[in-house]
Amino acid sequence: MGILVPMSSRRTDPLTLEVVELIGTVVARYHEEYEQAAARHSLTGAQARVLGLLALEPTPMRHLARSLRCEPSNVTGIVDRLEARGLVERRPDPADRRVKLAAATEEGRATARRLRDALGFAREPLARLSEEERTALRDLLRRMLGEEAVV
Repeated sequence: MGILVPMSSRRTDPLTLEVVELIGTVVARYHEEYEQAAARHSLTGAQARVLGLLALEPTPMRHLARSLRCEPSNVTGIVDRLEARGLVERRPDPADRRVKLAAATEEGRATARRLRDALGFAREPLARLSEEERTALRDLLRRMLGEEAVV
């Protein structure tokens, strides 16, 4: 019978520490590049993230807030500013006309594409990996997040 060691007193192995450090470095570089790309389009990082999500599909504001892990009032302000620039519009949800969807305009989708294309760091290192390696990485990241891998 082994001795139980409380989680708080366990030391993390060197490999785990290195992986955590590498993940932190990748995230920091991605955010830095994302903020720079957003600024070139006179957007904040938060505005660029909302625009990127809305370029994929129209979304209710409360879902945007959940995705971004922020208060709905923050999302309302971001969408207001994007709407004032003609990048986003609000429209009724066809499934429930009481709900407003935020949706990227054509100009908003084009801006989101330009932002995505400007993210060399996010794209280039992944291009060095084979499709099999990218799939494995995706599945491992999903597993870390508690999501099922999509087959």
